[in-house]
Amino acid sequence: MLNKKEQRLRRARQTRLRIAEQKALRLTVYRTNLHIYASVISTDGNQVLASASTVEADVRKVLGAKSKGNNVPAATLIGRRLAEKALASGINKVAFDRAGYAYHGRVKALADAAREAGLQF
Repeated sequence: MLNKKEQRLRRARQTRLRIAEQKALRLTVYRTNLHIYASVISTDGNQVLASASTVEADVRKVLGAKSKGNNVPAATLIGRRLAEKALASGINKVAFDRAGYAYHGRVKALADAAREAGLQF
């Protein structure tokens, strides 16, 4: 019997195999109870080309002292910030890797914000 984390990792593995077949850059998401992290990873998986998270000092200032990175507005900010960094690096097309997380809430907000800011996936 698989536990919750093993089920998520199994779904993530399947997605990553499909993305690897496409040979596309991968926008991956990782979320914890307090923060959300997103990064664009090269096709060979060895290099992070752009990243953003709610742990960064600039983001903490924007969110404010009391607000944590565990809500939809924070995820929206990270999606927008990651898209800006990726576009500045010349990256405009990626494959979305939700890492086995359900596509709703913070994960969906991050994806929608990245799309609105100009990333295609």
